[in-house]
Amino acid sequence: MSRPRELVHIDSAVEALHEELVDLRRDLHAHPELAWEEERTTALVAKRLDEEGVRVRLLPRSGLIAEVGETEGPAVALRADLDALPVEDLGQQPWASTVPGVAHACGHDVHTAALVGAGLALAALHRDSPLPGRVRLLFQPAEEIMPGGALELIAGGALDEVTNVFGLHCDPAIDIGEVGLREGPITGAADAITIRLSGRGGHTSRPHLTEDLVYALGKLVTELPGALSRRLDPRAGASLVWGMVRSGAAKNVIPATGEVAGTLRMLDAVAWADAEDLVRGLIAQILAPYGVTAEISYVRGVPPVVNETVATATLASATSAVLGPTGLVSTPQSLGGEDFAWYVESIPGAMGRLGTRTPGGPTYDLHQGDLVIDERAISVGARVLAAVALAALAQ
Repeated sequence: MSRPRELVHIDSAVEALHEELVDLRRDLHAHPELAWEEERTTALVAKRLDEEGVRVRLLPRSGLIAEVGETEGPAVALRADLDALPVEDLGQQPWASTVPGVAHACGHDVHTAALVGAGLALAALHRDSPLPGRVRLLFQPAEEIMPGGALELIAGGALDEVTNVFGLHCDPAIDIGEVGLREGPITGAADAITIRLSGRGGHTSRPHLTEDLVYALGKLVTELPGALSRRLDPRAGASLVWGMVRSGAAKNVIPATGEVAGTLRMLDAVAWADAEDLVRGLIAQILAPYGVTAEISYVRGVPPVVNETVATATLASATSAVLGPTGLVSTPQSLGGEDFAWYVESIPGAMGRLGTRTPGGPTYDLHQGDLVIDERAISVGARVLAAVALAALAQ
């Protein structure tokens, strides 16, 4: 069966762009920027799109919205995120991060390069044969903080007149040339919790004359996750994991302050809606015997990304058309949080998982400084994103 002319055009355009897109990804990887600081990244993307006649609108802080195609008519949105993480890059490649303590450890540099490739390929196609509408490219800042930069884009009109929104996220557990997809929830809800304790410090020989803050901190760290598991429906799949605990500086001093921080994640949006009140109440109960004072920062993060039925089918069809029937694989729901959830709460959409693992190679993990991406994923992502935009416009 012959491939549709539009897909042949997209394949050819992306193939011609591949080395440029790899260079762009390496440039971004070497110069990562944290949430709301993505000024250099924004400028690079805006300049390249503007050179090809793509309409570009810069956002107030960082990030941009671009459009390919007609100025009116139906619109479909594609999204990539721009920000890096406060993680040390452990890579030894020439394009390793030049910014101490900051790295693209979640693949956002790949997302950005892939969406640039999709936009440039669609712009070339539009010059040859006008698109039946518009493709809006959302280069979003601040995905890595809660509740995420998506809300600012939506408030700024990113989804105005848009019928569907699509995105891809790197998955180092899936082979290159494959995209993982599922209908319904594909990520989890995620909140950020920080608890700061204070009390009378003192000498470790006289704990009865102090509020033994480290002991109280230990009880909180160990008991709160267990208490939640008995107060939430197990089917919610709740998981509270601490990422930071700190207090004290000497072995014989009971400190006056301490802090613990982590994330609460769950599979179920209904349980997520009531989680904050439950957490606050349990914290008070656990700490009551110890006399310490707790200052709680509970940041409501993101709900699960729920892939809508028709949009999921559109993404599945486009993926198969680009990669063949073996390129589409099933994937489970994860507890990872993604602010793409805010887009699909507003309009129908779907997110897929872009395979970045070299077949037969090691499996890396996201948010780690040793993450390695098979750079062929950039062109795969560009082709899939362009194809799903064309498929959605055709509907």
